[in-house]
Amino acid sequence: MTESGCDLSVMLRERVLAAIADKTALNIIGSNSKAFYGRPAQGEVLLVKGHSGIINYEPTELVITARCGTRLSDIEAVLDERGQMLAFEPPYFGPNATLGGAVATGLSGSRRPYAGAVRDVVLGVKLLNGHGEILKFGGEVMKNVAGFDVSRLMAGALGTLGVVLEISMKVLPKPEAEITLQFVMSTDAALVQMNRWAGRNWPLSAACHDGEILRIRLSGAEAAIAFARQKLGGDATMPDDESIAFWMEVREQRLAFFQAETLWRLSLASATTQPNLSGSWFIDWGGALRWLKTDQPAESVFQAALASGGHACRFRSPLGGQFQPLSSGLEQLHRKIKSAFDPHGIFNVGRLYEGW
Repeated sequence: MTESGCDLSVMLRERVLAAIADKTALNIIGSNSKAFYGRPAQGEVLLVKGHSGIINYEPTELVITARCGTRLSDIEAVLDERGQMLAFEPPYFGPNATLGGAVATGLSGSRRPYAGAVRDVVLGVKLLNGHGEILKFGGEVMKNVAGFDVSRLMAGALGTLGVVLEISMKVLPKPEAEITLQFVMSTDAALVQMNRWAGRNWPLSAACHDGEILRIRLSGAEAAIAFARQKLGGDATMPDDESIAFWMEVREQRLAFFQAETLWRLSLASATTQPNLSGSWFIDWGGALRWLKTDQPAESVFQAALASGGHACRFRSPLGGQFQPLSSGLEQLHRKIKSAFDPHGIFNVGRLYEGW
């Protein structure tokens, strides 16, 4: 067990109770590394980065519990000592990125289709809700959930449902070995190939295409990787240090492609053909995540994503983030959930959608 920092939950609760009494909106902030994602939240700053520390870590059980303000780098350093990792490869976008921010944004790296998303590894949370109550949901084992899974509901909620004080997560062993193979091919050919390989028993852990080159990462036992490498071939194999650096740059969006004022994120079924949108594309998650640079208006991007059976968001832009509008049914459901957890409407107002 490792523990550092201090428990500020009582102070945070007092601040929330005061905000309820004063009808004051609160803007929950950890390190602020992902403030660009979504709309600007209204309200006074509620800083949670001081609420930090690893509360419990059981390597044999593959579970770690930490406070929301704990830095991802501190968590991953502890896991690395035991040969383990956060398998969803959370993007940092800043050196002080926190665990709470990783869960609130729900963002995952290239390993996501093969090892699971943020919500798939969240086992339990301690939540400070809009009634000023501190509640605990889930636990520290995979089968400790009955009924509605509130813990995983926090993934991607962007703090609109309350302050996630503590999080228990499933971790995984690091693979014995990893290599990255490169194939020169078109986008259409890459989409077909990535989906064909996904249906086979290859040790895939990442697959992306930059418009010219398809790169796939193989992770696992040395023997399994050697066999897959022999069968799959490839135009080149990246040196180990270049491979590690490349996937880190994809995760942190440091490649030249991502250096754009406006960047769109489209989530589609992996086998979906490219939407009818002009611009430049970078494909990740084996085809399920499409990054787009375009000067087309937001409505055109939203319509194209919807026509392709997916959804889009303006991920980064001088105009701010913007999520695809919800259908009337989904909006009603979202509003009901928001009202249940935050009846006074004080948490991160406007972060997801205007006015709520």
